Amino acid sequence: MKILLINGSPHEKGCTYTALCEVASAAREAGAETEIFHIGNGPQRGCIACGACRRSGKPDICAFPDEIYTALVEKMEEADGIVIGSPVYYAGPNGSLCALLDRVFFSHGKAFAGKPSACVVSCRRGGASSSFDRLNKYFTINRMPVVSSTYWNSVHGMKPEEVLQDLEGLQVMRTLGRNMVWMIKNLEKGGEELPHREKGIATNFIR
Repeated sequence: MKILLINGSPHEKGCTYTALCEVASAAREAGAETEIFHIGNGPQRGCIACGACRRSGKPDICAFPDEIYTALVEKMEEADGIVIGSPVYYAGPNGSLCALLDRVFFSHGKAFAGKPSACVVSCRRGGASSSFDRLNKYFTINRMPVVSSTYWNSVHGMKPEEVLQDLEGLQVMRTLGRNMVWMIKNLEKGGEELPHREKGIATNFIR
């Protein structure tokens, strides 16, 4: 059982990493293997709605198959559970992270259906709930069960050492890690297959 934790902060060992480490530690204690994948601090191409990933007939082919995108898709496909972490910028997740995730989920989202998922956010003071909501939409659109904790998955602090003082936030992270392992184990015990997916219906309100 492997859980992939995606560090969507430009800072490799900052506050988001500190929160993800708490999730990972609890998950390992519960029997899982974990990996933290850092997206780096370089620019990320966003989706340009070119449709290349649809026309190719191969849903994992983006028009911009850069190294970070390709590595992340492979790791997400192999993982049994996925946790995405981000700092809060202007009450939203890191823009570079969202640009990357837009491409990953639009081109490859169907491959992640049924995988337990969760997100965590790190902020100084506010904007956590709106960032948390934004990231969860990637999961709910792609039929990925969202793993819960005891509160919204957020920690507070300007520096890692301040995050470590957020005792409630850290408890939420640990609970999330244990709950993620619990869900994966239960699904592995012979849970039913995903329900049949209906053919998509698009309702356009402007005709």
